Amino acid sequence: MNPLRGSIKLCYTGSSDETNGLKPVYELPLFPLHTVLFPGMPLRLHIFEERYKQMIADCRRSGEGFGVALIRSGDEVGGGAEPFEIGCTAAITQIELLADGRMNIAVVGQERFLIHSTHQHRPYLIGLVETYPLVNPAPERLDEPGQALRVWVQRYLDVLSKAAEIPLDMQQLPTDPLRLAYLASFVLQIPMPQKQELLAIERADDLLRQLRALYRREVTLLQVMTTKDEAPITGPFSAN
Repeated sequence: MNPLRGSIKLCYTGSSDETNGLKPVYELPLFPLHTVLFPGMPLRLHIFEERYKQMIADCRRSGEGFGVALIRSGDEVGGGAEPFEIGCTAAITQIELLADGRMNIAVVGQERFLIHSTHQHRPYLIGLVETYPLVNPAPERLDEPGQALRVWVQRYLDVLSKAAEIPLDMQQLPTDPLRLAYLASFVLQIPMPQKQELLAIERADDLLRQLRALYRREVTLLQVMTTKDEAPITGPFSAN
């Protein structure tokens, strides 16, 4: 067993009220990847390793999903990867069977989880986890930071769409602050360790504010870059 947060002495499947606030923990198949999955967001995977063929077969048989966690150290292929403690459960929405048992699958993120420990009594990694929902204050407290974030997401996508000459319908952005936050986390082009930091934020209002700060920074950088690209060439040399 590879302890991530120390060993768990209680594995409880009843209601948390009966255990003085302790959350139930459960076993979850884990898929360590070099990507971060967010609740409500899609992910496509090509399954070719035998251990993950077995994992998907087990998930299909049980009707349950698996957990995606960013790799802290190690490789996706071959085993031995150590994941970060916080990941997101994945529900399988589509399976395309290929030759030799390989498959393409589509999943969608469901809910965050916290890994307490891992073990490998099956060909793939198993985590002892608990659900790890965002601390969500009163919904009205999310309206203002949600609207502020929406403005910057629109600006960010507007700069990208103009640079790529691809029109985007900004009206399709979610109005719900948490759905917007996870979409914003998914869309933002930043390194995966920074996306992991977003996934690990405990409070919903903190997530919205952190995303707004990131989007303000990225919009400024994109505007500077696109302005430089559009600047006319001057000096003694011809553009030809």
